[in-house]
Amino acid sequence: MRGFLGRVPGWARRRAENLLAALLVAMFLAFLVQIGMRYLVGRPVGWTTEVSTLAWLWGILWGAALVLREDEEIRFDLIYGAVPAWLRRAFDAATGSVVVVVFAASLPAVVDYVTFMKVERSAYLGLRMDWVFSVYVVFAVAMILRHAAIVARALVPALGKRGA
Repeated sequence: MRGFLGRVPGWARRRAENLLAALLVAMFLAFLVQIGMRYLVGRPVGWTTEVSTLAWLWGILWGAALVLREDEEIRFDLIYGAVPAWLRRAFDAATGSVVVVVFAASLPAVVDYVTFMKVERSAYLGLRMDWVFSVYVVFAVAMILRHAAIVARALVPALGKRGA
């Protein structure tokens, strides 16, 4: 049983990557349909713009929340790389704490706004906007958890070591 549970995070990560790839494919196909309809047929369609925009929105937030690894994030580390390890851990703890506090403080308002948006629908596809914006809640919770783990590893360096 432990082997199965140990494989679950990797399996879930691969499924998150699969969804991100599907969103990129949907965005690309909608883009091709849009070009074809506009320039080959001479009858542009609006739904392709909506599909592209929604796939882009979901792709960016879904990818940042569930696919992007910490070592793949863009950072300006000119100073960070030049300071000793204990000061880097202090930077990690400080910045991670700020991210956790800001996202946690905004989460109730975010959830309130997303649930309020159930009254709106997208222009062409008629999708409920609470479903469209719900990916931001996933993103916010993922940022809270990810940065809380960064703070924990910064405060207890043994947590960052493999096998510890």
